[in-house]
Amino acid sequence: MRRRDFIPLAGVAAVAGYASLKMKTAPEKLAAGPRGNSSVAVIRAKSYSDELAQKILEGVRQCGLNVAGKRVLLKPNLVEFDPATVINTNAAVLAAAWEVFHQLGAAQVTIAEGPGHRRDSFGLAEDAGYFEAVHGLDRTFVDLNRDDVACVGNFANEAKFYFPQTVLDADLIVSLAKMKTHHWAGATLSMKNLFGLVPGSVYGWPKNKLHYIGIEESIIALNRRFRNTFAIVDGIVGMEGNGPIQGSPKFSGVLVMGADVVAVDSTCCRIMGIDPSKVEYLRTAAEFGHVEQSRIEQRGEAISSVSTRYELLPDFQKLRLAQS
Repeated sequence: MRRRDFIPLAGVAAVAGYASLKMKTAPEKLAAGPRGNSSVAVIRAKSYSDELAQKILEGVRQCGLNVAGKRVLLKPNLVEFDPATVINTNAAVLAAAWEVFHQLGAAQVTIAEGPGHRRDSFGLAEDAGYFEAVHGLDRTFVDLNRDDVACVGNFANEAKFYFPQTVLDADLIVSLAKMKTHHWAGATLSMKNLFGLVPGSVYGWPKNKLHYIGIEESIIALNRRFRNTFAIVDGIVGMEGNGPIQGSPKFSGVLVMGADVVAVDSTCCRIMGIDPSKVEYLRTAAEFGHVEQSRIEQRGEAISSVSTRYELLPDFQKLRLAQS
């Protein structure tokens, strides 16, 4: 199905009648999750000029990722632009990942995003410095909000749901997230970053349908649907407080990566001083990824050596790690 053949939702008013689907109450004990352990690499990076390609390559190799011959989609966190803060995945991290995945023999590397706030994705990418950082990006950048779409079934209790063809064609989706707190979900990392895979031309801005389904429910549904993922979280300078847009910059000096996005986000939470077992969507995601620290094989730096307490909004103080 092509986007010009589909009549998009008009906006919030058009779907105001949708009832939010509530998640079942989280169990007292986390689910056992998949067999075995998950590798998560924590790589120290002092700045955005600190040989990032070499550091990403080190982390990818520590996690045993093989991308030879694959079609790779790099999905940054591109939300809004404000030169006074750090909302988006830094352009230097995106450029370094672009270089690394080409170096590792990917058959194709595409950078794609569907911002939830701004409708001019190319303009937003330009504001964020992406076109300056990645040579030739104008020929390969895909606006997922306006890409051609195809129908899939059984998504978040929906009989039909539409995703961009570029996303469905990818062999590997790399979630290049930003380490940030979030005023509704507590934290936004590699799993929440998949919201940008949902086409705004079909489901509105800011991805209205996902908000009516429910934030946590949508995070889980997206990460169940797209298991062909690898996460690289930009925590060199993250955002604390009233994230994901209005918070304050927070230096953490790390890149966190791995194939188990649940384990990556759980590790990021621990670095931020957040208990991942208290984050609603991570509790539920423990069915298909590892939250328990004993099931995560930490590569690179120890969490204790890079932990950085992020400020939380009052409503999320309950998520704080006991020792933080």
